[in-house]
Amino acid sequence: MINKTALITGAAIRIGAAIAEQLHSSGMNVIIHYNSSAKEAHELVRKLNGIRRDSAIMIQANLEHEEYYSALIDAALDFKGELDVLINNASAYYPTSLGSLDDQQWNELINTNLKAPLFLSQLAAKSLRSNKGCIINITDIHANRPLRNHSVYSISKAGLVMLTQSLAKEMAPAIRVNAISPGVIMWPDDIEEEKKNEILNETMMKRTGNVEDITKAILFLIKDADYITGQVLNIDGGRTLYS
Repeated sequence: MINKTALITGAAIRIGAAIAEQLHSSGMNVIIHYNSSAKEAHELVRKLNGIRRDSAIMIQANLEHEEYYSALIDAALDFKGELDVLINNASAYYPTSLGSLDDQQWNELINTNLKAPLFLSQLAAKSLRSNKGCIINITDIHANRPLRNHSVYSISKAGLVMLTQSLAKEMAPAIRVNAISPGVIMWPDDIEEEKKNEILNETMMKRTGNVEDITKAILFLIKDADYITGQVLNIDGGRTLYS
């Protein structure tokens, strides 16, 4: 992993930041993409560069808008000259009830969660191919089990699963493409206790996961999964078994 370089979208906070720290601790250079979390991105980059000089940078891009995609990949390639790993983690998430759904909501959710991973993968393909690199998409359980009042979000994550499988076919054999589907790792800020208990009751392990469950899986898919592509790894404590 020494001298390899990873671009992680949405990496300033939450799971994205944990992924960046894990990859950095394994010896990789990391590119922290962010949209609005500039303060957090700056603090993370300063921390990582304090551990190992010139090993992390931050790049701002609003993934709702296609005009940012090329600039993001160009800036990422300028950092160390190549990319070995692309992790499409950035995600927009909010309810879109049928009665109030509009084009702006559709565009933000679909573009950020689905269009950006597709076109960033296309733009990064040349470098990833020359390095026999990999792409990892972060989806979730609602790709297969739609969440009430979140139709567009659920559609975007279902599309991301199909994108993973489609790119795995198209980019083989040089580039592996897989996805991770987390269950409850970090609660949304606005969730009520009653809803938490309901979700945990549907989870076989009866508890939340840890960010380490995700970051260790990311490392596995990068380092030890040379014969795995087109797969979705569910890390959900068995919640997909609930019926």
